[in-house]
Amino acid sequence: MATSQYILSPREAHEAEQQWRVVKRSVDARQRELRVHLTVLTDDEGRPIAKDAPIPLYEPPVFQDVHKAVRSAIIIGAGPAGLFAALTLLEHGIKPILYERGKEVSERKKDIALLNRNEGLNPESNYCFGEGGAGTFSDGKLFSRSKKRGNMQRVMELFHYFGAPDTVLYEAHAHIGSDKLPTIIKNMRECIIQHGGEIHFETKIDSLSQLSTLNSKPITPVILAIGHSAHDTYRMLAAEGVALETKGFAMGVRAEHPQSLINRLMYFKGRNIDISGSQYTETISYVGNASYSLVTQVDGRGVYSFCMCPGGYIVPAGSTPETCVVNGMSASHRNSPFANSGMVVQINPEDIPGDNPLRGLEYQEALEREAFKQSAISSQPSAAPAQRLRDFVAGKASKDLPKCSYLPGIVPSRLDQWLPAHIGHRLQQGFRDFDRKYPGFLTNEAVIVGVESRSSSAVRIPRDPETLQSVSTPLLYPCGEGAGYAGGITSSALDGINAALKIADLA
Repeated sequence: MATSQYILSPREAHEAEQQWRVVKRSVDARQRELRVHLTVLTDDEGRPIAKDAPIPLYEPPVFQDVHKAVRSAIIIGAGPAGLFAALTLLEHGIKPILYERGKEVSERKKDIALLNRNEGLNPESNYCFGEGGAGTFSDGKLFSRSKKRGNMQRVMELFHYFGAPDTVLYEAHAHIGSDKLPTIIKNMRECIIQHGGEIHFETKIDSLSQLSTLNSKPITPVILAIGHSAHDTYRMLAAEGVALETKGFAMGVRAEHPQSLINRLMYFKGRNIDISGSQYTETISYVGNASYSLVTQVDGRGVYSFCMCPGGYIVPAGSTPETCVVNGMSASHRNSPFANSGMVVQINPEDIPGDNPLRGLEYQEALEREAFKQSAISSQPSAAPAQRLRDFVAGKASKDLPKCSYLPGIVPSRLDQWLPAHIGHRLQQGFRDFDRKYPGFLTNEAVIVGVESRSSSAVRIPRDPETLQSVSTPLLYPCGEGAGYAGGITSSALDGINAALKIADLA
């Protein structure tokens, strides 16, 4: 068998996907007319193979029964790094014992619903903490810019094995959706338990010595997969002498436009097209709502879009009281009338004075507290400060705000005045640059909401590049976003797999 490539119209590509075995798909909006690039599986004579042909999509995983396994490993955190580490340990006959500070995914949903209704934040169960990690309820995108060593395709295959749609195997920017991902996470949990692994929810690890009381085996590898928002755990590690260092990160705002405007800019080059007409509606029905990826340089620092959510919602992503943090998510159909994206500015360690390895984390927290203060005029505890986009760039107050997907509510605020100058001024210039590329992007139909501060960890837990163990603490395997070695669901999952493989190699 071989593959063949096709460049098709959206309609032609849609029809081909219903008939042929597609192995790669991407939307090309660079030319005047939208095109879809398909790579399809073909037979020896070059004919496309039927979608329902009896050809295995991939080799399924084989999980061993570890109820009576001699070897075990502790995992702290049930995000993608922790879960994929646990699944990999099962494949090698090692019992995973997983501790998660938050709740299982169904109970976690209830706490998130309360948060969206301004009925209170549970510091241990929210958009950041709980089964599945931060990505479970903030979009479920499976796209990564990471060039990490490892089998990224295997990550996609495991997601598919546990219930993700076929598209995750071939879409260039695969997406599951926050409405579908919880069921997949639950399937992973049930597999781990069925094969003899353990998962302990609502169990927060407050010290490394606590692990010896939880586990009877004195010499057990520990996979540390805590996620980028576990600030209290970072402080515990620092107090116990685990090596930490400041790393570069990014902060900014969420920008939200009407999705129809983004579709027009990206798919139709800004042409004045009737969004109720057949050309527009058919295009969207075949290829879905448009996304974008924007990047520029301002005064020596990157300004770029992050976690773009077409047809999505802005959500409250804080994990501590009296702070305001926002993020974005989309359901599987990506069919809300809004498009939002993080718009962030690169921050290097030298941009923050001092030598405290936690100074980047403290910088994040200070801006999150300021954002909360700016929205405190509202009686809604999860409200967020906001400003019309063009007003922000022009340095003007917004007399009112447009409709916004952020359910807890937004409050008019002068973000142009209270954001740190090296962030605010770079964002203003960045938006001007983006408007030059896509005229119409800079509009008062759009709103910015603050703050987007958890795009990545501000701390790294240094590890030996060969063993993946902490440079200061033997048998401690820091991995994923919280360790500073990943940036999203797929790269975190891959990092968890790699940590588990190192443990398996110890035998």
